[in-house]
Amino acid sequence: MDGPRPDTDKGQPSIGQAALFGLCPRCGAKTLFEGVAQFSPKCDDCDLDYSKFNVGDGPAGFLTLIIGALIVGLALWLEVTWAPPFWVHALLWIPLTFIAVILGLRAAKAALLYAEFSRNAGEAGRKPDVEE
Repeated sequence: MDGPRPDTDKGQPSIGQAALFGLCPRCGAKTLFEGVAQFSPKCDDCDLDYSKFNVGDGPAGFLTLIIGALIVGLALWLEVTWAPPFWVHALLWIPLTFIAVILGLRAAKAALLYAEFSRNAGEAGRKPDVEE
């Protein structure tokens, strides 16, 4: 089905809101994650089953490459510009990399789940679930 679904439009967050705050794509409740970057089994408010969405590990590999390139570029710039001791690099880049990967992974996974939900996506060759 293309476009918004009339039975579920009310109260839906935008893709940006859902990705940044971990909101349910159907009702907007903050129930998408139960762990740092692990989806809850379902929404506690509207009972949307998150396990039927196939987000997979695509965001992890993609984010690792992007964040790794940014961190390496910034570390090289810092080294060439000011040549700080090694401990400064460790103090800056290890926590920054960890935080960027975790926050980026949460946002990317939530955005992909939202995109699947809003487009009623499914596996190829399978008829999409129709809610009555």
